[in-house]
Amino acid sequence: MVISLHTPSEALRPTAIALGSFDGLHAGHRRVIAAVSPRPAPLVPTVVSFWPHPREVLHGETRLRLDMPEEKLELLEPLGIRQLVLVPFTLALASLSPDAFVQEVLGHQLDARRIAVGENFRFGAKRSGDCHDLVRLGGRHGIAVEVVPMLWDQSQRLSSSRIRQALSRGDLEEARRLLDRPYRFRGRVVTGRGLGRQLGWPTANLQVDGRKFLPLEGVYAAWAWRVGGSEGPMAAVMNLGPQPTIDPTAPSAVEVHLLNRQLDLGGASLVVEPIRLLRRQERFADLAALTDQIGRDAQEARQILAASGGRIGVGESPTDEQGDASKQQDP
Repeated sequence: MVISLHTPSEALRPTAIALGSFDGLHAGHRRVIAAVSPRPAPLVPTVVSFWPHPREVLHGETRLRLDMPEEKLELLEPLGIRQLVLVPFTLALASLSPDAFVQEVLGHQLDARRIAVGENFRFGAKRSGDCHDLVRLGGRHGIAVEVVPMLWDQSQRLSSSRIRQALSRGDLEEARRLLDRPYRFRGRVVTGRGLGRQLGWPTANLQVDGRKFLPLEGVYAAWAWRVGGSEGPMAAVMNLGPQPTIDPTAPSAVEVHLLNRQLDLGGASLVVEPIRLLRRQERFADLAALTDQIGRDAQEARQILAASGGRIGVGESPTDEQGDASKQQDP
C-alpha cells in the first residue's frame, strides 16, 4: 500500500519528522529518514519537504527533480514512513525567522515531537538558521532534534548534485550506484506524427512531466513497462532529444520502441528505466542511413539487455498482443 501525500493541514499528527528535500533518496537521505522511522505510537513517521523548490520562488530558477512526489511515495513506504507532507513554499514562508518557522510550521501545523535533519540543513529567512539553531529552538519548543552527519563516498559528499551530473553525462551505471537503485521516469503515451512507423520502427511518444530531471540526450538501451499492465519490463530502445535528421527544428521528445513487441499503448502510462547510452544523436545523410543505424542500435540494445537480465522482448519473435498493427506503437 502506497503511503499518503498530504498538505500540512491534512497531516496525521503528532509527528516524527525527517526534514529536507531528499531528492533522489540516496543513502545519505535514508540515514536521516532512519532516525525517525519507525516510531512508536502515537508519533507518525513523516517526511516533510517544500514544494516548489525554494530557489524557484526566490530566484525564478527551474529546479528539475530526480523524483517527482508520486514517485517518492513508492520509495518512502519501504523505509517505514507513513506520510509525505509537502509544505507550500511561498514568499510569506520564506520571510519567517528561524524561531517563527519552528513554532508555526513544525510546532503548530505539524505537531512535531521529534525531528531529524542532515548537518547541512538551513532554514528561516535568508537561510539564516542552521542545524545548531534548530537544536536550540527545538529544545525551546519541546521538540527533540537529531542532526545526522554527512555521508561521504570516494572522498566526496554523497549528494543529489553528483547524481544529476552522472545523468547529464549519460552515465547510468554511476547514477545507479549513487542512487543505490535504478533511475526511472514515467510518461503518458501521446499521439505522434507516425514517422517512426513509416521508417519501420514504430515508437511510443511519451509526455513526461517537465519538472522531471532527464539524462543526457541520446539513444539508450532501456526497459519499459506499462503502468498497471501485466507484461512486466520489456526490452526497448529509447530516443531522448530532437530529431536532427527528420526535423531539426522539432522540440526535444522521448520516444520508446519496444523490441520484438507490439502493444496498443494509446493513452497508457509507461515507466522507462534507461540502462546504457548507446550513442549521442547525430544527423544522417538520408532516412535510409538513419533506418540502418536504428537497426544497429536495436541489435546492440538486445545484447546489452540480454546480459542485464532475462526480461521480455530479448531474442523473441515479434508479438502482436492486440492483433491490429495499425494500433500498435506510434499512436
